[in-house]
Amino acid sequence: MAQIPVEIPRGLAARAALGSDWADWLDRLPQLVAALVEEWELRYDGPPRHGFASLVVPVQTPDRPAALKVTFDGDDESVHEGLALQHWGGRGAVQLLRADPHRRALLLERLHTEDLSGVWDIDACEIVAGAYARIHVPAVPQLRPLTSYLDSWNDGLANLPRDAPLPRRLVEHAVSLARSFSTDAASTGTLIHGDLHYANMLAADREPWLVVDPKPMSGDAHYEVAPLLWNRWEEMTHNVRDAIRRRFHTVVDTAGLDEDRARDWVVVRSLHNAFWTVDDARRLHEPIGAQGREWITRMIAVAKSVQG
Repeated sequence: MAQIPVEIPRGLAARAALGSDWADWLDRLPQLVAALVEEWELRYDGPPRHGFASLVVPVQTPDRPAALKVTFDGDDESVHEGLALQHWGGRGAVQLLRADPHRRALLLERLHTEDLSGVWDIDACEIVAGAYARIHVPAVPQLRPLTSYLDSWNDGLANLPRDAPLPRRLVEHAVSLARSFSTDAASTGTLIHGDLHYANMLAADREPWLVVDPKPMSGDAHYEVAPLLWNRWEEMTHNVRDAIRRRFHTVVDTAGLDEDRARDWVVVRSLHNAFWTVDDARRLHEPIGAQGREWITRMIAVAKSVQG
């Protein structure tokens, strides 16, 4: 029986403005989902949701509830998502039921929509840090090494004009740290999530919380800490420095990480994030807008706070 094409949520449909590759994928997406639903003997079971670059459709298999996830085929960061989930085997992470790498399609265990955003941030940091031991396993050889990304990211930061709105001393410190990491054997070898924050752990029936949406690399466990510091920013309304440091030390202590190494990765990641905002404006020949300035300020605050 032919499947009715799924309706693309408005927020995801808006990505068509990002370029012809996005527009082409979005045009193909309803029929792609319909084909997968028919081939995998699925049945629609609720309204679709979406991330920045993916559509998630609740479905029923002949045996159980599940979720069909289809990711934008131009998203290089998540190209090995299925491989990571297969390697984890449901230990601490959502279970992979079926995959079609060519069509960037995954059939996943059905989880709840609740994430850690509603949990007190310190408790949430403990939950995320507690998951590290389960997902930070030896990396499979197909994964791209973190250092290969790092070299590219650091070149841009190192060549940042001196009049860029970033403290020069902090920029130079981050560049130096990144260069050290790029030649350090400990910077690779561990399967890391790459973007593990409050919204990327969901409530489940099988376990209280499970990791989702990896951007997997062969990297360093200490790389994972930073997103927990710059997300849920609106909650840090009083002493931002102390709030960041509480989160940082909670994660480091819970996961048993090396404090200095975790701190250095936070500095590197924060300055790279700030650089990308500056560089995006430069490439578009536009001034940095209010949102971009706020993001740069946030990244500087995170980097400075963890240093003392």
